[in-house]
Amino acid sequence: MANRLRELRKAKGLTQTQLAKLSNVSQPKISEYELGARNLDLVSLAVAKRLAKALGTTPDKLTD
Repeated sequence: MANRLRELRKAKGLTQTQLAKLSNVSQPKISEYELGARNLDLVSLAVAKRLAKALGTTPDKLTD
């Protein structure tokens, strides 16, 4: 999941800070997800939906 989130973010040309603003998820949390220190599978569906919407994808694509 960590690599997938990073790949999707970079494919959109976004920094972690920009994604944080678009998704209303803090930049430190995004960093933790991308580093694998925090598992997005265990995050609330609301957070996954916000990240997915900001990236123009669906929550299930974040964990593929």
